[in-house]
Amino acid sequence: METTVKIFDTTLRDGTQGEGVSLSVEDKLKIAQKLDSLGVSYIEGGWPGSNNKDIEFFIRVKELKLSNAKITAFGSTRRKDSLAENDPNLNRILEVGVQAAAIFGKSWDFQVHTAIQTTLEENLNMIYDSVRYLKSKGLEVIYDAEHFFDGYKSNPEYALATIRKAEAAGADWIALCDTNGGSLPHEVSKIVTAVRESVNTPIGIHAHNDCELGVANSIAAVMAGASQVQGTINGYGERCGNANLVSIIPNLQLKLKYHLISSEQLASLSSVARYVSEIANMHMPVNQPYVGSAAFAHKGGIHVSAILRDSSTYEHITPELVGNKQRVLVSELAGQSNLVFKAQELGLDFDTTNSQTKQLIEQIKQMEHQGYQFEGADATLELLMRNAYGKLEEIFSLESFKIMVAKSVNQPVSTEAIVKVKVHGETIYNAAEGNGPVNALDNALRKCLLQYYPGIQDMHLSDYKVRVLDDKDATAGKVRVLIESSDFDSSWSTVGVSENIIEASWHALVDSMRYALLTQTRAAHQPEEHRERIGLVNH
Repeated sequence: METTVKIFDTTLRDGTQGEGVSLSVEDKLKIAQKLDSLGVSYIEGGWPGSNNKDIEFFIRVKELKLSNAKITAFGSTRRKDSLAENDPNLNRILEVGVQAAAIFGKSWDFQVHTAIQTTLEENLNMIYDSVRYLKSKGLEVIYDAEHFFDGYKSNPEYALATIRKAEAAGADWIALCDTNGGSLPHEVSKIVTAVRESVNTPIGIHAHNDCELGVANSIAAVMAGASQVQGTINGYGERCGNANLVSIIPNLQLKLKYHLISSEQLASLSSVARYVSEIANMHMPVNQPYVGSAAFAHKGGIHVSAILRDSSTYEHITPELVGNKQRVLVSELAGQSNLVFKAQELGLDFDTTNSQTKQLIEQIKQMEHQGYQFEGADATLELLMRNAYGKLEEIFSLESFKIMVAKSVNQPVSTEAIVKVKVHGETIYNAAEGNGPVNALDNALRKCLLQYYPGIQDMHLSDYKVRVLDDKDATAGKVRVLIESSDFDSSWSTVGVSENIIEASWHALVDSMRYALLTQTRAAHQPEEHRERIGLVNH
């Protein structure tokens, strides 16, 4: 029988303490809905005693029809030398009407003396009174034993005394926190084992990633007996972040056979990770384990030859188990096997003896010689290959574009782009302003296409890189522009090369929009006539 481990997600609270992460109430509501669909057991929504935004979230989240998660409010134990019944933070938790509360208290004698400046005995009273009070009001209480591992190393008797007080007061869970993120897996395992022998209350683990061991420490804790894991999506959090649930979940479920979520929910993991990164406006690393776009990407020709025979030769799991997919990168370092694999993936008849294939190989070689690089631009490569085999028609064609940049004294630079394109034989003309030439072109092209392809509004440019290919030519040198684009489900990259940075950007921008429309139609399983309209044509 599988052992069940509960997921406690604190992306909306601890995750927002990470540098650059800021979520509106609307953002938090969207993420909460996504976390619930993933199968998370607890969603920590914030600290209602700290700000009005969190209070609004707790009010509005009641409108969501959640099927898996308990909305949880965060707070601290009562203040020293006071009554829990009179504590404003504890009462604010009760006022927002949540099912569960996570409150933290001190486990480290050093923190008791230095941070809250009270006696060890009063700290024990603070823990007991706070847990007892919330339990008396019918809440499920998760007691977060802050700095527990550091406290245990310093004074194990007192650290254990703090969690025994929480247990005596009726805590439903005791979460052991590696708050400074400095513990090692063997220490976590040893200490969790000792705790399991000292208390009967179910144990949770709350790890931080300051030694890049948040995931490893969480797994070590579960193997030692913890049955709740706290963390954040993509590891967002203060300093170096929290333990990354996106890695913890598949490691525990696929590698160690614990049960956390259903297989269907696990298959949505990649899309959830990308969705949260989009909402948080945080760039998602391509090499993020399990869910990154490069997590199952192969470049070396020998590797690709092997995975064509059996993917387990160079992949530790089947990518689809976590909602990801296998990718093969095509570059001048790769062998013919890479193109064979890519063609098979796209359903193309890649026969090295036919003229289409020979022309395609020659075209790729010529473009690479000019400065194109396809290993980081899989969308451009797919469009190129589909076009070579007659599987792609141009959805629009450029007639002209003009960019005007103006700068006046004491005035910011203004940029306007005018784009004229032909769509289905009709000439469309639009102008738009932007923060710069590429942004203005992007906005103007969208305005031209939106009336025909409304789905284009769901994608946006998430990254823009420029590289000068020949330094000796200085500002006259050829440049390569790489554009990464995203929607709520996926991301893709396109490339353009030219001596003119605007032209290179235009090529990458056009490919990005063409690919977005192609993938949207594939996902929607539209009729043949609609597929032809956006450029995916079957002959």
